[in-house]
Amino acid sequence: MNPYTLIIFFTALGLGTSLTFLSSHWLLAWMGLEMSTLAIIPLMAQHHHPRATEAATKYFITQAAAAAMLLFAAISNAWMTGQWSITQIMHPLPNSLLILALALKLGLAPTHVWLPEVLQGLDLTTGMILSTWQKLAPFALLLQIHESNPHLLLILGLTSILVGGWGGLNQTQLRKILAYSSIAHLGWMVMIMQFSPSMALMALLTYIAMTSSTFMVFSFTKSTTTNALSTSWTTAPVITALAPLALLSLGGLPPLTGFMPKWLIIQELTKQQLAPAATVAALAALLSLYFYLRLTYSMAMTISPNNTPATSPWRLPTKGNTMLLSLTLILALMLLPMTPTIMA
Repeated sequence: MNPYTLIIFFTALGLGTSLTFLSSHWLLAWMGLEMSTLAIIPLMAQHHHPRATEAATKYFITQAAAAAMLLFAAISNAWMTGQWSITQIMHPLPNSLLILALALKLGLAPTHVWLPEVLQGLDLTTGMILSTWQKLAPFALLLQIHESNPHLLLILGLTSILVGGWGGLNQTQLRKILAYSSIAHLGWMVMIMQFSPSMALMALLTYIAMTSSTFMVFSFTKSTTTNALSTSWTTAPVITALAPLALLSLGGLPPLTGFMPKWLIIQELTKQQLAPAATVAALAALLSLYFYLRLTYSMAMTISPNNTPATSPWRLPTKGNTMLLSLTLILALMLLPMTPTIMA
């Protein structure tokens, strides 16, 4: 794609998200969501591959349905209460509809089915944008909704954690595994959002750092399946040595960064007399940890093939700028000692 065209689409993507951040009116927030949706669809279909076109079509239909539901809920709320402000008290029915529309935008279970299929059809760079940047605007709206339905958010969060864990168990495609990982992590954030918005935001930022580093590692090593991970050490041995730690950080193992949000969220849920929900979430996190361990095993403990057809790509060293990858890997691995400072 032409660089100037890419600049236009990325600018529109940033403007759409910024408009949603800055708006206090539901119509302006809806316009920002639509701008970011329309800007990322050409980026999805830029390679003119049938899978990419299919993914862009599925994404467009899903996001259009979510946007129509959100607009309908905002109009219904204005009809019932006479106001369009995001931060004002809402009628319970439009409130629940808005939460479900934003859940469909984010890919929360049970409205998650589109996310693995769409992510599988994209290249890793566009998939990283979809898994990180595109979550910001709907998440910001969820944070701003006044007096959200706590029971609905808790059900969505627990369902997402369970679906994200179970769904990734039998996957061999890395992009689908990362999609189910996204569903599970968003479930943790939504569960705690009603009780501690700052903790939910902290969990989102740590998730973005960990997921960005994982996507960039897979992009750098040109790996899209678990089998391809076993040959990545020959082209990038240092990055391949650090990548299993990033995966374990996604799983939430101490002393890595990913342990911090899970630990604090379980602690806060226990304080809110929700110990059963915290227990279910902690046990469901073990499901996600299992498929992260599978990827770690493929990268660090599998002997790669040594026949000539398999070794020929290794003779060409992989070149690329690793500055951003290094930064996100450091954030994904070493932020746990900073927990008191971050939460202050």
